[in-house]
Amino acid sequence: MAPLRPLRKEKINRKMSLTIFTRRDFLKAVGLGSAGLALQDGISLSQNFSSRNSRQPNLLFVFADQLGYTRCGYAGDKKAGTPNIDKLASQGVNFRNAVSNMPVCSAYRASLLTGKYTTTTGMVINELRMRTDHKCFGHVLTGSGYQTAYVGKWHLYANQLGNHHDPKNSFVPPGPHRLGFDDYWAGYNFHHNYYNAYYHTDTPEKIFYGKNVYEPDAQTGLMIDFLRKASKSKKPFAAFLSYGTPHDPWSASNVPGEYAGMFKDVEFPNPPNYKDQNDPYADGWGRLNPGQRKMLENWRRHYYAMTANLDRNIGRLMDALERSGLARNTIVVFTSDHGEMFGAHGRRAKNIFYEEAAHIPFLVRWPTKVPAGSVSDACLSTVDIMPTILSLMDLKVPKEVEGMDLSHCALGRKGSEPKAAFLQNTGACAAWENGHEWRALRDKRYTYAIYRVDKAELLFDNRSDPYQLKNLVGDPKHKDTLEHFRRTLKGKMESLNDGFQTCTWYRDNWIDRNRIILRGARG
Repeated sequence: MAPLRPLRKEKINRKMSLTIFTRRDFLKAVGLGSAGLALQDGISLSQNFSSRNSRQPNLLFVFADQLGYTRCGYAGDKKAGTPNIDKLASQGVNFRNAVSNMPVCSAYRASLLTGKYTTTTGMVINELRMRTDHKCFGHVLTGSGYQTAYVGKWHLYANQLGNHHDPKNSFVPPGPHRLGFDDYWAGYNFHHNYYNAYYHTDTPEKIFYGKNVYEPDAQTGLMIDFLRKASKSKKPFAAFLSYGTPHDPWSASNVPGEYAGMFKDVEFPNPPNYKDQNDPYADGWGRLNPGQRKMLENWRRHYYAMTANLDRNIGRLMDALERSGLARNTIVVFTSDHGEMFGAHGRRAKNIFYEEAAHIPFLVRWPTKVPAGSVSDACLSTVDIMPTILSLMDLKVPKEVEGMDLSHCALGRKGSEPKAAFLQNTGACAAWENGHEWRALRDKRYTYAIYRVDKAELLFDNRSDPYQLKNLVGDPKHKDTLEHFRRTLKGKMESLNDGFQTCTWYRDNWIDRNRIILRGARG
């Protein structure tokens, strides 16, 4: 599928030209017009989309960045402005125990697209370059005759800490580094400034959405345009939309005023598990300075505002599918890579086993196939997503996948499930630092974790103690439970050849000097 044609260019230097769209030009190009988003989506789609349904199911996979499970209305958050996400939950299955195997951006994406754990992919910290010899989600889809699309954040290519806007880092070239997504591409490796944002297609040239255009709105427009064109094709489609929101920066300049206004008078006090002191195991991204602690409530307001905008765009996508005539035969997935701590347990950011960071939304809708309004309590984690969705699509799951097919859970049927989800941390967010590594298990009731540096253990009953305030490791009543998790964790790690190494060990043994992954625990 051909990308949208640039409407106006401005030469910046002899090496690079940047494409600049006016807001009116951009909205016109994606079929929205100057009359606004809500009205024009419906008119454009009803006029242009066909009602053809392919025998093979289509896939629309949408994931947010840093949206925790408990920040959604359907999960019980009364302050969340998520009516469209809540509606999606009522139309399909809610995997209420879904977690991120390693709650940080790049590790999650590597596991999502391979069905393998972090110690197998080698994506042990952010800003590493992914190996291309895995059999990935995109490879299976393309090899099965699907027309693929990838829009948004990638975060598996850059091999430099910082300097994100340099095209050598932001541009993912066509070919093996796109991991099988060989058709429509409107992506970038990493950025989170949502105004004056850009993407790449098949050249290093940056295509800017335009002045005062909010990136999630623009990305949704690109995806709607893809759906319109795909509806006229004889091939089924598999489209991935990777939003950057509600990832920080959380500021008035990084969210539309209309959404910020929704929460300007809403109180967001510190949670019961807030701690004044930083968690001693936290890395530099996880610690809070005194000034940041004063900003927490306002950060939460902007986070919820970003989430409300995200929700509005989910609504646009669902409306587009309905008007296209493709909704009945399209599997829709909504999820997130991880959550955010916001001061809970003395931490600012993700990359930890606590519920605020690890527990994620995972919704699947497929009309007439997946029971509407159903709930699964299976311990689904990132590695299970690829085999589960491929199996729903009746496609072959690569034999080297480490996750479990839980498609029967989505369909409301009985079958095998993981006894617990296995979680890992292999270092600081994006730096080669030791002392932060941990391993954990989360089943339908408990979270068990152990740190490498001092072998400190934690055990929480998430049912009776949802804020994870009481460590049960020293409680005689939970001795058997503790021993069970110790044995289970040991067995799981042995099965994956996970040696629970220090962060710098991975650097010295798996990664080259250019931050390119060479190997993992299984070769």
